[in-house]
Amino acid sequence: MALNNTFDARLQQETAVGAGVQILLLALLGSAIGMGPAGWLTGLVFAFATWAVLSRALHRSRLSSFGPANRVTLGRATLVGGVTALVADSFESSPPVTLLVGLTAVALLLDGVDGKVARRTGTSSALGARFDMEVDAFLILVLSVYVSTQLGPWVLLIGGMRYAFVAAARVAPWLNAPLPPSFARKTVAALQGICLLLAGADLLPHTANLGIVLLSLGSLVWSFGRDVLWLHGNSGAGAGVEEATAVEPLVRELELAAR
Repeated sequence: MALNNTFDARLQQETAVGAGVQILLLALLGSAIGMGPAGWLTGLVFAFATWAVLSRALHRSRLSSFGPANRVTLGRATLVGGVTALVADSFESSPPVTLLVGLTAVALLLDGVDGKVARRTGTSSALGARFDMEVDAFLILVLSVYVSTQLGPWVLLIGGMRYAFVAAARVAPWLNAPLPPSFARKTVAALQGICLLLAGADLLPHTANLGIVLLSLGSLVWSFGRDVLWLHGNSGAGAGVEEATAVEPLVRELELAAR
């Protein structure tokens, strides 16, 4: 019991350090651009929520160590917190586009790093995969909010689709079934951040930005639609012993793919 408490204390220290780094980043952004109350409040709420949710998840997961891959993901979460603060601040004043694009680009580039670190160090976990996925999803949501101010509220469909899927799964549990690995799904997921970043940078003509974001939304609708049709077609079919025993390896493979 004492050993478990020691591990838990170390894990909580990791999340506390992450929250501290997040506040430091907010302070740097505040001094650099004179960030207003909306940016500060949003950034602080993000830092506290990340600390609280991650601390609770770590306590329930009973991991023996935080691990290098989760540290990379926590670093990405810190950058996403900075992007979130800048987007919130953009509703009060002109956004520092270069700074916003820079933080977003680094967060997107690091997306594949934590997975590689997890596999090379043998520290892949369900919690790490979920943490990685939630950071990605929230970044897409924040970017869609920012781009929606330029192209219209319909862009919010991109950021909200994953959360709508999660909500629908509470009503239709068959949507929670594991999906087979798909390179197309991972490609579409990566495309969202790139397209929204390009549109948010506003380096291209309005028509080009509109086309890029429409491509992003179209590919996302196709990907979600394909997965929903697959899940519906396989919900209740072949619930035999062979299928039941295949679930655990598939879940493990999905965890690795998500990382």
